[in-house]
Amino acid sequence: MYRPNLMVFVLYFSLECICQSQSAIYSLNYIYTALSKTVELPGIHEFTAMGLMNNRSIDYYDSVAKKKIPKQDWMREKLPADYWEKGTQSRKSKEQWFKVNVEILMKRMMHNSTDVHILQWKHGCEIDQQPDGTLKFMKGIDQYSYDGDDFLAFDDATMQWVAPVVQALPTKRKWDGVQILNQYTKGYLEKECVDWLSKFMEYEEKEFSSADSPPKVYAFAKKAQIAGHVRLTCMATGFYPKDVVMHIKKNGVPLTKHDGVLSTGVLPNDDDTYQIRMSVQIPEADKETYECYVNHDALKEPIVEKWDGKCCDCGSVVGGVIAAVIVIIGVLILVVLIVLHRRGKIVIPGLRTT
Repeated sequence: MYRPNLMVFVLYFSLECICQSQSAIYSLNYIYTALSKTVELPGIHEFTAMGLMNNRSIDYYDSVAKKKIPKQDWMREKLPADYWEKGTQSRKSKEQWFKVNVEILMKRMMHNSTDVHILQWKHGCEIDQQPDGTLKFMKGIDQYSYDGDDFLAFDDATMQWVAPVVQALPTKRKWDGVQILNQYTKGYLEKECVDWLSKFMEYEEKEFSSADSPPKVYAFAKKAQIAGHVRLTCMATGFYPKDVVMHIKKNGVPLTKHDGVLSTGVLPNDDDTYQIRMSVQIPEADKETYECYVNHDALKEPIVEKWDGKCCDCGSVVGGVIAAVIVIIGVLILVVLIVLHRRGKIVIPGLRTT
């Protein structure tokens, strides 16, 4: 397995930004995925490369279109045409590198060409934005996987490649034998990557600083699997940025996982905003006060949405049964009246007898 020219790696990587509560952690990664052969599935290509920022796609390339394209307006506006032209050439070069090395790994693993095999590469960096705005390097990532299993990873601290499987040892020995390339990899992860990440953060901040979106908050309950209980759910949706605080409160006191609270975590919506749900199971007859508490940067003050004590679907089955019983009783009464009429016991106007 040979190594590609590392100089083409400098400009092209992906950005994934994770903003956690009470922290400003950002990460930057490119993810390249190559299949050993084409599969007849829509949207699945023999080679893809994508950049991610704040869980958003910022650029994309595949082996069909063969063109690196921006996926965010600010990427299109801020980066010049030659950035995308050079990026396209770099992606084409990597596509060929992956094609060769998938075949090398298949032989090394003693895999035949009947099945589809996958080689993936991810590299980038993670930083912590300090209160004064400076960026602190946290860690670098440069790792390969084969068929979903770890194959080779760069240890930034020791400047050595780590081979978790014996088949990766030849590549480790070859790459570790060129220390200048390992020094370059360390420098890229700790400096080049951070510089580009800082620039992308600046571009994104200008784009979205005036586009913060506040959450919409809902509190509702549905019938639980356990009889006599309901599952109370708090949902916040449509907010940006990602960082949010949510609690389900009982009589003003936040409930925790020890009280049975479940959370979906923050999930992306289709419109680049986010959503989160928390739920807890409570007795249907519970008369305590429950409310959803949500705080977000786009809010001037937290939202507190009180549950109205109603269950969305608890009465639906009972109501249906009652309606069915009423219909049946009505039909029985009508049959009895007709029988009595025909026997001459009663007279129903307009109904003839034989």
